[in-house]
Amino acid sequence: MRSFYRFCLLPLIALVSGSGLAQKTTSLPTSRLKTLDSTLTLLHDQAQFNGVVMVAEQGKVRFRKVLGVANSETSEPLTTSSAFNLASVSKQFIAMMVMQLQERGQLTYDESVQTYLPDFPYSGISVRDLLNHTSGLPEYFDLAQKYLGPLDTLTNDRLIQLLHQYQPPLVFQPGDRWEYCNTGYVLLGSIVAKVSGMPIETFFDQNIVRPLKLKNTYIYYHKSSTIPRHRVYGFRRENGRNVPDDLIRLDGVVGDGNVYASAEDLLVWSQALSSEKLVKAATLQEAFTPVKLNDGTAYPYGFGWMIEDNGNVLMHTGSWVGFRTLILRYVTSKQTVVVLTNGGNAAGRIVREILEGKPIKLPQTHLITNVRLVDGTGTPARVASVRMRADRIWEVGELSAFPNETVTDGQGRVLAPGFIDSHSHHDISTKPDAIPALNQGITTIVIGQDGGGYRMDTLQARMKRQPAAINVASYTGHALIRQHVMGVNGLYRTAKADEVDRMKALLQTEMSQGSLGLSTGLEYEAAFFSNRDEVIQLAQVAADSGGRYISHIRSEDAMMDDAVDEIIEIGRATKMPVQISHLKIALRNHWGQSTRILAQLERARAEGVNITADCYPYDYWMSTLRVLFPKRDYTNLTSAEFAVNQLFDPAQSVLVRFAANPAYAGKTVGEVAQLRQQSPAQTLMGLVAEAAAYSEKNPDAGGIEGIMGKSMDDVDVKRFLAWPHTNICSDGANDGHPRGYGAFTRVLGRYVREQKLLPLETAIQKMTSLTAEHLGIKNRGVVAPGYYADLVLLNPDTVQDNARIGDNKALSTGIEAVWVAGQLVYKDQKSTGVYPGVLIRR
Repeated sequence: MRSFYRFCLLPLIALVSGSGLAQKTTSLPTSRLKTLDSTLTLLHDQAQFNGVVMVAEQGKVRFRKVLGVANSETSEPLTTSSAFNLASVSKQFIAMMVMQLQERGQLTYDESVQTYLPDFPYSGISVRDLLNHTSGLPEYFDLAQKYLGPLDTLTNDRLIQLLHQYQPPLVFQPGDRWEYCNTGYVLLGSIVAKVSGMPIETFFDQNIVRPLKLKNTYIYYHKSSTIPRHRVYGFRRENGRNVPDDLIRLDGVVGDGNVYASAEDLLVWSQALSSEKLVKAATLQEAFTPVKLNDGTAYPYGFGWMIEDNGNVLMHTGSWVGFRTLILRYVTSKQTVVVLTNGGNAAGRIVREILEGKPIKLPQTHLITNVRLVDGTGTPARVASVRMRADRIWEVGELSAFPNETVTDGQGRVLAPGFIDSHSHHDISTKPDAIPALNQGITTIVIGQDGGGYRMDTLQARMKRQPAAINVASYTGHALIRQHVMGVNGLYRTAKADEVDRMKALLQTEMSQGSLGLSTGLEYEAAFFSNRDEVIQLAQVAADSGGRYISHIRSEDAMMDDAVDEIIEIGRATKMPVQISHLKIALRNHWGQSTRILAQLERARAEGVNITADCYPYDYWMSTLRVLFPKRDYTNLTSAEFAVNQLFDPAQSVLVRFAANPAYAGKTVGEVAQLRQQSPAQTLMGLVAEAAAYSEKNPDAGGIEGIMGKSMDDVDVKRFLAWPHTNICSDGANDGHPRGYGAFTRVLGRYVREQKLLPLETAIQKMTSLTAEHLGIKNRGVVAPGYYADLVLLNPDTVQDNARIGDNKALSTGIEAVWVAGQLVYKDQKSTGVYPGVLIRR
């Protein structure tokens, strides 16, 4: 279903409005007009401008530029006489007709709308509220879509009927605030027709067009009986081609748009506003007076005009279907700027910046051509080109380079969306070039995992202080807020009711600042002693904010069934998506039971629980020695022997770090046992005790011990990777486990190319769009127009992880180039030194 845009987009208004922008000089420098001329030519050459720009000063035209076509299907050229749909610039004409009727005593601004439209169902709304956008009325688009048939045309009368019949609630009480409302101006159009006793187009022609001798100005709407003169047709550029984008079934209304005018006529109109040809100066002044709200404050909007610089700058923009429009009046210097486009592109901001002598930043384009596009949707690869504009993907298809456009020849390689790592421990504050991630094609990492992480405001400050090459999103860690409330020494118990309430308040704050949701590391001591009720209460806070839940579940070995049941129960209770972090089976006796686990997850999904998982492509994990004691009985030899026999292989499990005796780092537990002349079980207990003692003596030390434990079966890993609801993750960091440098390329090399477990398209989907879906991240993970231009160019024949135990930072091969936000950040296994990464908020 098509999304309908407002006739006037507020973001566009924001772009071209500001304070203190009026021209202070009496004449525009010729140099600025030359810059404007060359800039518009450049934009047109790049398919970013199709329209007319005219600038007048002291009543004389100083500049005109016409580029492009009036009709994309016939290629009829534009002229300064071409009549464009003004979109929201139409509103000032509607307001003028209301002012004329008021001046003649035929209506009063402060009279109720019901006085003129008896079927209007809201008694407290005045004509002035409609003019000022303070009525509180909802926009009519949703109402029309909901209740009109697909072949019905919305008209002014039909809109009043819909309001009367369904009476949608007001957004706010009239006069309480300003909020742009197209509905109000459609009603004003109806009032003009009702009070004048004639069709609005007739009143418009008699009272504005003829007195001003306008040549190409009229009202035209869908199924209109008028015959348009020099009508311009809207279109938009879609993947390298122009396609019609003109009037639709909502365009039977008049008031919020559908006034057509040429640039020449708009200059005449602007001149007339300095005279009394249409209304008296005192009457017109109300149009340029900021509206007063009920609380006594003012908003800089009058009757169809945005007001800046104490009234010295008057302007309005418009945006509808393929049309983008701007009229800008510098009152003191008597300058008028008109920008009319019909190609779905807006140049108003750039035009204004140039004329006001401000630095301009043109949207840069870059074409990647000659690639096999794997777009992230799971569909088969196809030959295509991709054009980026600024930080977004603009076009995908058969594209030719613009004049002087930068081009990357993909040489037949695969172009894919940048990979999204749903479970990351990479630290970009110490490594902002993000080589560990980029060398495997990752452009977005998701941190705050296993219950840890940082507060959102801390992350924002860190990224502002030290920008990074990749994007970051974050969950809020359960243990993080638990420690904040309960203290570092109070974690080894269940939380009290008041502590849970304080944690909930803290989590709510984090959610309001853009956290993706709640993450837990229930197998770790900081959260292990929490009960289900505590976790569910916190998860509900995330759910109520539209967030999600991700968990290193309470057990991946002896009590895994209960742990899986717990996360399913959380999903069932909160009704939000829940995800198992790095799904694995770590108990030797349960190897091969991956099908049973997946069946359990599928049953939950069939019941309506949106449970998913992520997985990394290794049969050894990395964690702390303490997780090898599920009962937390670190001095129990029986439990240590159970760990040695069932939970990890001492001969293949390597100590990554051990601060109490750094000489042990890099050795297997079996090798350390031989050095100590102990059994592996005794060594395991000894290592845990020595690490605890070191921690007690060095309370500020972090990362005291870590182990890469061999305890998974490759068959299970493959099954989990292949499950349709599993996305790929690394669970990696800048150091330690080789997954920090090679998880994604290992999937592409080992499991796609060599073992053919997955088609390339499916594997990339699991690294991109599926991950974005599981995280609730928008506009990333697919190569399609409008998505962020995070891209990776790879060679599927050579892509391979090279990081191994003992050489854990070896760079992957086959990742040839990576772009983030349209900027090249990695090429030929090197950083480009560019840092466009952002903090992605929910």
